[in-house]
Amino acid sequence: MSAPVTEHPQLSRPQRFTQERLGWVPWLAPPAQSELTEEQIDALIQPQRAAMPYFRLLARDPAALKARTLTDLDIFFNTDGGVGRAERELAAAVTSRRNGCVFCASVHAAAATRESGRRDDVQRLLDDGVSADLGDERWNAVVAAADALAETPLAFGDAEIARLRTAGFDDAEILDIISSAAFFHWANRLMLSLGEPEAPTRPVRDEPRRNDEQTTKENA
Repeated sequence: MSAPVTEHPQLSRPQRFTQERLGWVPWLAPPAQSELTEEQIDALIQPQRAAMPYFRLLARDPAALKARTLTDLDIFFNTDGGVGRAERELAAAVTSRRNGCVFCASVHAAAATRESGRRDDVQRLLDDGVSADLGDERWNAVVAAADALAETPLAFGDAEIARLRTAGFDDAEILDIISSAAFFHWANRLMLSLGEPEAPTRPVRDEPRRNDEQTTKENA
């Protein structure tokens, strides 16, 4: 398969990691909303995602999109047990900061702030990177674990698990932290390969946004 690559020479690109809302533009044209098949719409899980070019682009492989989205929602929004939403979003923000995905970092940093109320600590992560002291051992242990997984899975091991347990996390919570970080190791690479973030010089209307997913889930 081949398709023309769209360049965006006039794009206003963000110059730093931020918690502000960003746009996102694809390098390959996604299907128009009016062209989506029933199978593609079903794969979106949430119909409002049809407005987002990222998800329409992924809809070119509807089976993969559906599996991806159901996995994503279960990891981040199934809070029947396990760790809280703030730590899940923090793990995703750490991974995205480490991998250089400015768009994903903005979404998940903002979500971590929303869930925890710790905007300054989250901003310190974005400004200073994964070596930043986030103010308590529970969050610092999450950062260390997600960072080790980002380096290479083999860098994550007994020391990180022991630190998480010492910080008060039980096995189910540790599994959620690992799942949240691991999912975004993959998701960062997918998003970084398909397009780039856009700074909001104009109203942003149709980009993938975590709080859109959260709002829908919470209102369901």
